[in-house]
Amino acid sequence: MTEEIKTEEAVQTDEQPENIIRNHVLGSMGVGLIPMPLVDLVALTGVQLNLLRKLAKKYNVPFSQDKGKNVLAALLGSGLPVSISGAVASLIKSIPLIGQTTGAITMSVLGGATTYAVGKVFEQHFASGGTFLNFDPEAVKDYYAKMFKEGEKVAEELKKKEDQKVK
Repeated sequence: MTEEIKTEEAVQTDEQPENIIRNHVLGSMGVGLIPMPLVDLVALTGVQLNLLRKLAKKYNVPFSQDKGKNVLAALLGSGLPVSISGAVASLIKSIPLIGQTTGAITMSVLGGATTYAVGKVFEQHFASGGTFLNFDPEAVKDYYAKMFKEGEKVAEELKKKEDQKVK
């Protein structure tokens, strides 16, 4: 009897979009805890680009880092008030003592919520046959805002679960 061994690529394509998104939300929440202002935003962008790469692979959509950056910037730019709140949370970390704690907690949840929304938007887009070339951020603006609100709840729940594990 021969045992079938899955390659890393095969394992990744077996992963469900919900799990891909959840894992990246957790990663984004961890990145939000980075104490240095703006470094967390750069790292968050990296996590979100990896999310796009994995979702694109799941749906057999060609991915390039440049296209990923462009559509990510366009999507986050279309939800400007939400995007600005993340930058503000990051900059709050520069206030000694209280700013670091407040900023880390806030940025952790905002980063998770943003990543969740990005993941849900692209999951829907790719599942309906979309690609990076035909992505229209204005068309998904309302859906992104709705998924951001949902993502805040998801991030809060994940944070509570993690806090309970620590206790």
